[in-house]
Amino acid sequence: MRTFVHLNARSVDEAVEALVSYNGRARLNAGGTDLFGLLKDEFLPEYPEAIVNIKTITGLDQIWTDEGVLRIGALARLVDLANSPLLRERYGALAEAAHSVASPQLRNVATIGGNICQDVRCCYYRYPRHLGGPINCARKGNGPCLAVKGDNRQHAIMEGRRCFAVCPSDTAVALALYDAQLVVVGPAGERRIGIGEFYTPLGNVLNGNELVREIEIPALTGPCRQTFHKFTLRKPIDFAIVSVATAVSVSDGVCSDARIAVGAVAPGIHRAMAAEEFLLGRPLNEDSAAQAGELAVTGARPLSRNGYKVEIARTLVARALLGKRAGAGVMSEEVRTSQEEGRPGCDIHGHGGHGAG
Repeated sequence: MRTFVHLNARSVDEAVEALVSYNGRARLNAGGTDLFGLLKDEFLPEYPEAIVNIKTITGLDQIWTDEGVLRIGALARLVDLANSPLLRERYGALAEAAHSVASPQLRNVATIGGNICQDVRCCYYRYPRHLGGPINCARKGNGPCLAVKGDNRQHAIMEGRRCFAVCPSDTAVALALYDAQLVVVGPAGERRIGIGEFYTPLGNVLNGNELVREIEIPALTGPCRQTFHKFTLRKPIDFAIVSVATAVSVSDGVCSDARIAVGAVAPGIHRAMAAEEFLLGRPLNEDSAAQAGELAVTGARPLSRNGYKVEIARTLVARALLGKRAGAGVMSEEVRTSQEEGRPGCDIHGHGGHGAG
């Protein structure tokens, strides 16, 4: 890596001041599991002048409730979310999503803030300098999305515009179930951003001088069965090919509430609203779950090499709603062969298998 100035922030305000002082030429470091790969491969046109370490800010790693609202500090480690008795009892989908990320070694240092804010894994965007990069693309502000006519097996099948890279965060998929909000702090003060509005086709909505301080999850209104399913080829360390989080309440034999979030199919988190509305007032069985799976991919427009994701998404939604195991048999042999024509994720420089943030 090149040299850079390393700053230890002692408060959120101090971290923001450091970002402002470097005027877009500084990067935050929490767990570092995404950042240091970024620095080593130098895939961005400009190398940061400073790294602002926020692990030195006390209190940002807490998980607590306040008048029924669940609050999670941005520095809470994924291992702590996965093992939290509170989350496992009441927010099971989030605990499972945290547990699904990467490997135990990475979960021990990776943070939920980093997992939410990590950069996309597109092989064109992340083409390393030592192999001839970086490559300009739409996401870097100069050029088309190269995946549209290139290797797009891991890219968006819906909601893509200009850039078709997908959101890689597992925890964000679960947070979408709860309509979580991110508390963001910058030089103008703090603001709250819904997790569904946090991502855009060209990145997240943070400006260069802001950071996520904590996550707020509104109080749950009643009991519900929650699931998180993640389909990958290599377990456990791969990024999701498709992931699904569901929360379902059943009263008197019929569905009284349903929430379905799908990950790795869009630049943000896809809420399957049509499928949710369909399930209301219906018995939750094999037939209704299958129909919900079909509705969850309504409007999908796959690229030339990622149509297999449509089948995985619809099947994973149905299995999640029924509480079935996620992995085996989701893909037909024809689709599996198509997906496995090359290395999963078109990640030619060896970073396809982890990334917790």
